[in-house]
Amino acid sequence: MSHAHVVILPGDGIGPEVLESAILVLQRAAQMGSMDLRLEHGWIGGAALDLCGEPIFPETLEACKQAHAVLLGAVGGPKWEKNPGHLRPEAGLLRLRKEMGVYANIRPVVTRPELAPYTPYRPEILAGVDLVMVRELTGGIYFGEKGRTEQSAFDVCSYKREEIERITRVAARMAQKRRKKLCSIDKANVLETSRLWRQVVTEIVEREFPDIQLEHVLVDSAAMYLTQRPASFDVLLTENMFGDILSDQTSTLAGSLGLLPSASIGDRHRGLYEPIHGSAPDIAGKGIANPIGTILSVAMMLRISLNQPELADAIDRAVEKVLATGPLTPDLERLNPCHTQELTTRVCSALGAN
Repeated sequence: MSHAHVVILPGDGIGPEVLESAILVLQRAAQMGSMDLRLEHGWIGGAALDLCGEPIFPETLEACKQAHAVLLGAVGGPKWEKNPGHLRPEAGLLRLRKEMGVYANIRPVVTRPELAPYTPYRPEILAGVDLVMVRELTGGIYFGEKGRTEQSAFDVCSYKREEIERITRVAARMAQKRRKKLCSIDKANVLETSRLWRQVVTEIVEREFPDIQLEHVLVDSAAMYLTQRPASFDVLLTENMFGDILSDQTSTLAGSLGLLPSASIGDRHRGLYEPIHGSAPDIAGKGIANPIGTILSVAMMLRISLNQPELADAIDRAVEKVLATGPLTPDLERLNPCHTQELTTRVCSALGAN
């Protein structure tokens, strides 16, 4: 019997609701796989600020660093927007990523024909879209020196060679297991950090991954191509801020932010798993949040950190079945939507039928 210690971080807004769904699916999968599952709950984001005045409990941070994996709901909300930077909910997440050493954020996007009507694209644009965005997670402008006066403000963007090297290797290894195409996104016509990025990516791929087809694309062009020819992309490699923006754009290909999972990993198997959406405080407590992105994050966790690929595949199949048969939550289906709990129950039932 395998053992798994997972820290659960509900966070803010709809975070607790979608995590409740994900936990039910995870527990069902653990029963199927005879997995000894230990769940430990912690506090992060605005919820932690309200309880202890810090954006992440110190005890929670230590637990996350010891666990096999961390499952996160969402952080943030208008309640804390006027807080200083180090006392905003997002500061807890940035610190967690940094201290866990998870520098690579993996965001897969696959289109489904039955969901094409919920997107702004023609069906032929969506045909064959199966891409992965690999976003550098612990460097760049989010972690640079910051300052503000009444008349000005600044955020420093910097990257070290070793930070670019390690994220390039993650993306290139992933491309080797897929279609062997890697697109590196930068702004090398303007930014020095992007010029270093392009140089280092080229060196690493040419020296260590000669079987990979490498393409460099400026970030503004990449945004356009993702709407015009998204199926041409396989693995996209980006720095922190560009990846944050473009991965939200790619959600329109799938149909909703609520559908997309992510995994944040480092040099060890331990990872941080979360949907790509935010806390959505406007729908919190209404029971209508889409739990699919969080449930698929559980599948990624089982595959990457818990070494349970069969259970991960079973969850993926269950989600495919549910999405194909409907009804769906209001972010997708306006006329006759279902609630979070109903959708979760159907995924659990489909999982049991695998």
